[in-house]
Amino acid sequence: MTLTAVDMTTDMMANSEDARVAELANAENAHLLAPGAARPILPLVMPVIADLGFHLVRARMTSEGEQMILQIMAENDEGTIAIENCETISRAVSAVLDVEDPISGNYTLEVSSPGMGRPLTRPLDFERWTGFEAKLELLNAIEGRRRFRGLVDGFEAGEARLKVDLEGFDAPQVLGFALGDIAEARLVPDDAALRQSLQAGKGRKK
Repeated sequence: MTLTAVDMTTDMMANSEDARVAELANAENAHLLAPGAARPILPLVMPVIADLGFHLVRARMTSEGEQMILQIMAENDEGTIAIENCETISRAVSAVLDVEDPISGNYTLEVSSPGMGRPLTRPLDFERWTGFEAKLELLNAIEGRRRFRGLVDGFEAGEARLKVDLEGFDAPQVLGFALGDIAEARLVPDDAALRQSLQAGKGRKK
């Protein structure tokens, strides 16, 4: 009876993990977390990074000549990450990718912090960076316009909000965009972002 109970628990855990992986792969913001060629690796690397106590900001495949590069941005709950943390994530992700082998050919894995011009890929990003300037591009144009620039105004009712100067209005207007409609969003580096980045760096050295 005990063996059966253990088997049932194991099956339940496996089913739970399968559901978790499927949810990650089908999430509305999956294309922001892992755009293009990186999309298939999202359900592989995201749980690994989460189990280490960090959060995936974005995974992206790029190339330099014939060399493929898998770039992973991650951070902790405070929005920072230390070099040694990047090394830990790199080892753990490499181990999983070596087993699953989702990428054909040779590639280099790079793990880093999001940096100043960081991508905004999650509801949390739009809440955390409220008041900072950002650029946003849509998958499909709205009234002939795909690109918007303004101040981040949080995340509400399932939409990323941006205060944008629009022709015909005296004051900036708050526009809401579903994550599924956004092709890319990122902060615009400025002095305020630089100061915040430097403060985060000082915090890591303590």
